[in-house]
Amino acid sequence: MDLDAFRTLLTPAGRGALDEAVKILADGADPVAAASAMRRGHPADLAAVALTQASLRRRAEAKFGPDAAVMYFTPHGLEQATRPEVAAHRAARIRAAGTRATGIRAAGEPEGGPAVLDVCSGIGGDLLALARAGCPVHAVDLDPLTVEIARANAAAFGLSSLVDVRTGDAALADPAGYGLLFADPARRGARGRTFDPMAYSPTWPVVLDLVARAPAACLKVAPGIPYEFIPEGAEAEWVSYRGEVKEAAIWTGLGPGVRRATLLPSGATLTASGAEAETGPVSRYLYEPDGAAVRAHLVGEVAALVSGRLLDPRIAYITSDRLVRTEWASCYEVTDVMPFSLKRLRAALRERRVGVVTIKKRGSAVDVERLRKDLRLSGDNSCVIVLTRIEERPFALLCRPATSTDG
Repeated sequence: MDLDAFRTLLTPAGRGALDEAVKILADGADPVAAASAMRRGHPADLAAVALTQASLRRRAEAKFGPDAAVMYFTPHGLEQATRPEVAAHRAARIRAAGTRATGIRAAGEPEGGPAVLDVCSGIGGDLLALARAGCPVHAVDLDPLTVEIARANAAAFGLSSLVDVRTGDAALADPAGYGLLFADPARRGARGRTFDPMAYSPTWPVVLDLVARAPAACLKVAPGIPYEFIPEGAEAEWVSYRGEVKEAAIWTGLGPGVRRATLLPSGATLTASGAEAETGPVSRYLYEPDGAAVRAHLVGEVAALVSGRLLDPRIAYITSDRLVRTEWASCYEVTDVMPFSLKRLRAALRERRVGVVTIKKRGSAVDVERLRKDLRLSGDNSCVIVLTRIEERPFALLCRPATSTDG
């Protein structure tokens, strides 16, 4: 889809074609039948772009929910766009920081959220959240099509008065006149997704130069960003949504640098306290910390919450005699502990008539899918198998989900 093709979707004829394409796909038509039906009433080019956009909207429902029905997307833009719950969390933090600290406001800026310079804005997932939080946003993206889509998305929600989106090079932007810089550098190259910040677009040195010239900044980065790339004194926050780590953000200019994990949708947050967990033998309960806490190196803090200790100092499994309800970890009751052996594990599961297993692993080189086949499961019962390493030895723990609390 090119810029001219997209603009046809914004005309009355284009909107009508898109509405028809959405209905055809909702009725379950296969791609060939859908294309044939669309071409009977529309030019071939318009039919194709309308069907593409309708298909993207269907895909976007998993991320954007009902909002997807009025938004516009590109395949890459949809993939990189921030989940609305995460974007809203960040926007609320930015709004709150602007309310508390007038120093991050631009000159003459009214009360409310700080003016934000959004570089690499993409299709506008974050700028929509910022505008909804009351922050005026000036957005810049290198791709003219993406810029046009971001404008259309702002207009779809009546936010155009708060949003200005223009084509431009992020490296040439000047963040000095804004309250906060928001940057979401592209993390996909010709060979697919990249995890090296030096391969981001713009590259990490360019991003850090922008940060150095901004009064405050929030950088969206991949959860696996190496710690050495986090600027000294910055806050690094890892965000988990319904148990899955979605992304990380680096914050500068809003307070002392900490390591933070945040859980959504609850909004619970955990910061580094210096807690260090001891190691010890397997007890009655096993805790698997949320991935955000693991990424933020806050396993010691989670262990303190459950009065627990580590099975191994390098692996994020916690054991405890107490069953404590916490959203920071999944809890399992341990029924059996054995050195890992396929023959022994298979015999134990056969004896317990286990036909369904959930296999978890940390610090284990075992191929989970191969193991699942080799176990030759048969029976009506279920079990959680935890594969891990304790003092360099491989172990298998048979568990069941814990269902009550004593703490």
